[in-house]
Amino acid sequence: MILKNLKKYALSNRQEASIADVRIGLSYTAVCLNNGSVGVAMTFHKDIPHGCLPDKTPMIGKKAGELIEKADSQNILERTVAIATINATLNRNRPDLKTGDVLEILNPGKDDIVGMVGFFGPLVPKLKSQVKKLYIFEKSTSKSEGLLSEEKAFDILPECTIALITSTSLINLSFEKIVETARNCRKVVLVGSSTPLAPDVFKAFGVDILSGIIVTDHAQVLRIVSESGGMKSFGRFVNKVNSICE
Repeated sequence: MILKNLKKYALSNRQEASIADVRIGLSYTAVCLNNGSVGVAMTFHKDIPHGCLPDKTPMIGKKAGELIEKADSQNILERTVAIATINATLNRNRPDLKTGDVLEILNPGKDDIVGMVGFFGPLVPKLKSQVKKLYIFEKSTSKSEGLLSEEKAFDILPECTIALITSTSLINLSFEKIVETARNCRKVVLVGSSTPLAPDVFKAFGVDILSGIIVTDHAQVLRIVSESGGMKSFGRFVNKVNSICE
């Protein structure tokens, strides 16, 4: 349901842009529109089926809406390209966006129990110093010490007061199950460079804050994606922004 709603919203808000470039890297996928706007989404390269994209026709030159239509495809790579296109369409500077660290907006306290679905390393030290307890759920528990398997999120999230959910859950189709498990949290945040800044869509699913990026240097981000770089490499070529789902 979330992807159908997101697709509908993006199609209704798109401009008559066409696809200027598509880069499918091992870490991220990037789509650049002919107006220079770029959106990215994480590439689950290990989950890509044999034969890659079923549609063999060139994507460059197509209308953005043609790629957005694939947002609820059963093919994970089509979904990835569609979400990157949605982000290129929606993730632009707006008066309602707040720049900077999402924790400054969230303002967690000493009584909060935080469930982090997906390992966001830069947020961990600050959260540990601010909150009562931090649980981190990740598919690969070898990324850092103390990580819990992603399956444990469904047992522990109902005990949490804050949920930080990776936006890659949209791509791997786990978002709705996770957000339902977090329904009793006082704050639910969707985090990551794959996040579509569409508060009207996510509010209905119980999300309070969207934390994503706006690409400020499309040429550099396209290069980084082609070289299999990720968020650490994006650095000064993107702005971290937050949208309140009011």
